[in-house]
Amino acid sequence: MAVEEAEPFDDSFADVLAAVQRLVRRRLRRGLTAPPLRGAHVELLRLVATRPGIGVSAAAKELYLAANSVSTLVNQLVKDGYLRRETAPGDRRSALLYATPAALDRLRDWQRRRAALVRDQVARLDPADRAALAAALPALRRLAENLHEEAEGT
Repeated sequence: MAVEEAEPFDDSFADVLAAVQRLVRRRLRRGLTAPPLRGAHVELLRLVATRPGIGVSAAAKELYLAANSVSTLVNQLVKDGYLRRETAPGDRRSALLYATPAALDRLRDWQRRRAALVRDQVARLDPADRAALAAALPALRRLAENLHEEAEGT
C-alpha cells in the first residue's frame, strides 16, 4: 500500500502563513517603548490612515468585524490618543474616524521596522529560496484578493 503524498496546500500552508505573521508581530514588539497594540488595533489604524473619515460601520464591514467590536476598538484608540472621532455632518449618530499624528508616526515606525525585519530575514535565505518567495508573491496576492472577494460575497 503506497503512502499518499500530502497535498502541498493542506492545513500546513495556512499554518505556515499564520506562524510567519505571528513571529513577525512578536519580533516587532521587542524594544517597543509604548505598550504593544493588538492586531485588530493595528488593522483598524491602518484602515483609518488609508481612508480618513471612514465610519465605524464601514470600518467594521471592511475588517469583517462586528460593529460593536469596532466601536470598542475605537474607544480604546481614542483614549490612547491614536484616533480622533468626529460626528458625521449628515447623521449625528454616526462618527467619522481620523488617525492622529501619534498614530501615523507609530504606523510609519512599525512599517519601517517590519520591512527591515523581513528584508533581513529573507536575505538570510539561499538564493533559490529568495527566488521562490519572489515568484510566489503574485500568486499570494491573488489568493488574498480571492479570499477578500469571497468574504464580500462577490
